[in-house]
Amino acid sequence: MNPNSLFAWFRKIAWIEGVSYLLLVLIAMPLKYWFDQPQWVRIIGSAHGALFVAFIILALLVMVKYKRSIVWGIKAFISSLLPFGTFYMEKFWKKEEAEFVAKQAQ
Repeated sequence: MNPNSLFAWFRKIAWIEGVSYLLLVLIAMPLKYWFDQPQWVRIIGSAHGALFVAFIILALLVMVKYKRSIVWGIKAFISSLLPFGTFYMEKFWKKEEAEFVAKQAQ
């Protein structure tokens, strides 16, 4: 198993979770309240909820495996609550992953 695969999965799920959050807030919610179509909130909201749970589990696993601090975990959690938060954090997470891979290669 690739040593950085867990971090790579975390980053992928973080990105998808961010997209699902924006779809929920920017598309599903307006459809519910402006066009009386609540089914989109159920569909996208369910997907977003599952992705959020996966994101949190993977964040905890990354914290353990890569020895990240509780502050790192709190930042990850907060980024998932803010629109565009996971996209902003992606550059930092990508750098951390690259540093870990480089360290493993030595």
